Amino acid sequence: MRHPGRLPLTVKNEEQGAGRGMRRDAVRNRRKLLEAVGEALRTEPGAMTMAVVAERANLSLATAYRYFPSVEELLKAYLLGVIVQLRNYSHDCPKTGPDLFEEVVREWARLVRSYGPAMVQIRSRTGFLTRLRGNDEVITPVRDAWERPIRSVMRHLNVPDEHFDHALFLYNAMFDPREILDLISTGLSEETAISRLTAAYYGALQGWARA
Repeated sequence: MRHPGRLPLTVKNEEQGAGRGMRRDAVRNRRKLLEAVGEALRTEPGAMTMAVVAERANLSLATAYRYFPSVEELLKAYLLGVIVQLRNYSHDCPKTGPDLFEEVVREWARLVRSYGPAMVQIRSRTGFLTRLRGNDEVITPVRDAWERPIRSVMRHLNVPDEHFDHALFLYNAMFDPREILDLISTGLSEETAISRLTAAYYGALQGWARA
């Protein structure tokens, strides 16, 4: 069973590093740091420093800085690893229309179950649309993951393509890991929470287009 917050081997950074001929010990050290930051985010988010992460990874502080120049870069790499998993799943899903969207939502819920407690500790101070239109390196793969599912739903609901950016904005607001975990921790089952959020999202899309 996968340990909560632990990224799999095929995170983006390791795939890219292996493609460039990165040594095995470098790949291993990067993975140890990414796993360590997930553990630290879940258990002691208020004490997040590179020294804490390096100690959890059983690496020297100098080695940690060799791979990530700052805690912020390490957090970004962790978050990207989760998003890339969703993007790959979305691209490979053969379904269409609302079935595609709902299948990708279910996969997102699975990822939130595994990584959500760590992900909720990572917050940007910049708004979603500003980051989307500025080609933010975290938000760009979010768009890649959701573009096909969201556009499929928009076509099904007769929502014009011009509303896509705001459709993505609504998804980000309604399916935030913090809110999904909050719904589940306060009494809803995961299935019920996702079902109600999905129905609310469809209604929000239609309401947005009519306003």
